[in-house]
Amino acid sequence: MNILSEHLMRFSLAVGALLIAGTQTLSAQDPGVIKFKIQDEQSRSLPCRIHLFDEQGESVKVDRFPYWNNHFVCPGTADVAVPPGRYSWQIERGPEHSRLSGDAFVQSGKTTDVSKTLRRIANLKEEGWVGGDLHVHRPITEIKELMLAEDLHFAPVIGWWNTPAPDAIVVEQTEFRFDEDRIYCSQAGEDEREGGALLYFGLNKQLDLSVQSREFPSPMQFVEQARQQNQGVWVDVEKPFWWDMPTWLASGNMNSMGLAHNHMHRTSVLNNEAWGRPRDSKRLPGPHGNGLWSQEIYYHLLNTGIRIPPSAGSASGVLPNPVGYNRVYVHLADEPFTRDSWFAGLQAGRCFVTNGPLLRVAINDTWPGTVLALQEDALQVEISLQLTSNDPVSSVEVVHNGAVIKQIPCEELVDQPLNTSIAITEPGWILVRAIADVDHTFRFASTAPWYIESDSVKTRVSRTSTQFFLDWVNERIERVNANVPNAIQRDSVLRWHLQAREFWIRKRENANAK
Repeated sequence: MNILSEHLMRFSLAVGALLIAGTQTLSAQDPGVIKFKIQDEQSRSLPCRIHLFDEQGESVKVDRFPYWNNHFVCPGTADVAVPPGRYSWQIERGPEHSRLSGDAFVQSGKTTDVSKTLRRIANLKEEGWVGGDLHVHRPITEIKELMLAEDLHFAPVIGWWNTPAPDAIVVEQTEFRFDEDRIYCSQAGEDEREGGALLYFGLNKQLDLSVQSREFPSPMQFVEQARQQNQGVWVDVEKPFWWDMPTWLASGNMNSMGLAHNHMHRTSVLNNEAWGRPRDSKRLPGPHGNGLWSQEIYYHLLNTGIRIPPSAGSASGVLPNPVGYNRVYVHLADEPFTRDSWFAGLQAGRCFVTNGPLLRVAINDTWPGTVLALQEDALQVEISLQLTSNDPVSSVEVVHNGAVIKQIPCEELVDQPLNTSIAITEPGWILVRAIADVDHTFRFASTAPWYIESDSVKTRVSRTSTQFFLDWVNERIERVNANVPNAIQRDSVLRWHLQAREFWIRKRENANAK
């Protein structure tokens, strides 16, 4: 090959490379950008959650923002590079804001703007209600961004979960405030095994959950250790249908129970009672059956005279939910917002739980948790409420001693006041609930109960409901006998269940209602 031929060959290769490079630059597969710009009604950048899906329905992950399952959160602006094509998006910020959805068509090398205003439909903090999520498994390094994006004000973060910790140390600070009125806490934990899950809040030293099996030692052993470490520790029964729930309640050491729990997802329901007492799925079919079963169990508890407030948790980081999807709102009255004041309000029952509708209810000008008195075996109940919901709600229901005694029809409005009056002639309890007209999941709100006493009956105890839990404990004892072959370990675990059986037998003997 002569010099001229060699130069011509080199020139041809160079031109070919440039043409290839040019073709790649102009390729239809090169990314474009979706530019999200989300503002509030005052044109201020608004932290929010974004769900972004491609044409196949696959979620688009954005690495530089906190991401979980099918969504990411951002401070209100996000530039997302994606291959060309059509995308769908949903933008939300918890139940106190409207929801937005739409499509974006992206072309190679070009920017598609999604500039939207997310409207506030309620401001519960201004009304004295502070929302919290008691089941958060997300990294604590991301919690500020997550809480801002969900407009959530309180979040204890689960830092240990079935974790052996023989060398755990005391942590000096566990409560952290930011953005003036938002609080997150470290050192929360979870013991989840064969009998179910307990959540712990308020410890400054992790429990050593060194166990030999899913049954041994009993969760009650760790409850005792937690009480010895901090008498004021808050222990939450994570959901009602756990097998050990009647045993835990019989101990008198439980503080709250998860009525809006992690089987309820934003787009679906975990339609079983894994590790728990199963419902009759023919009587309570999905997708609402699991949620209605949870409420039915809670109503049975109230009917036995046990007064325990409902709580809520999403399990974001383990199950598909965003942080704060299931949340409990606590009314602080005139107390400044701190971790202790929030839990004190929850203990008093001044609360409602929700994963959608916002249900603020007063009965005879009092908040949930109040004791009302029958006068000469009668009580006129005046109910005033404010319902705010992105989803339609056909009616709000008043529940007395486990039965719906009145339905209040609702308008097709996002926000509406409702009022009604009812005559009560029997002691016990009363609460108000709203179940949204949504067929793919169980979306609802429920107040905590008001308690109704008379001069002759301070605490109503139902024989039917106590038998319900006695049967439950007996079934659990049979399961322990089958699950634990070691006699010493079996006797240790059974001790708590046998004590619970005696508790429920005494309850049944002292029952004063059917």
